[in-house]
Amino acid sequence: MDHTNHVRLTSTELTPDLLEDATIYDIGAKPVAVPASQLEFMRDEDGDVHAVTNWTKDQLKSMPEHHDA
Repeated sequence: MDHTNHVRLTSTELTPDLLEDATIYDIGAKPVAVPASQLEFMRDEDGDVHAVTNWTKDQLKSMPEHHDA
């Protein structure tokens, strides 16, 4: 996905309500727990919030699967 036209969000814009339904790209189908500081949050042309990470697929695969407590 090309993120060049997406608006990067500032830390003051990152509220729990905004982040709850944010889509995380480049993590695949396995749910893992990642620190928010390792994600870059942005808003696309439709106004939807999503995040990307620079972690590789292999790095993410090696992480334990996260289950809601």
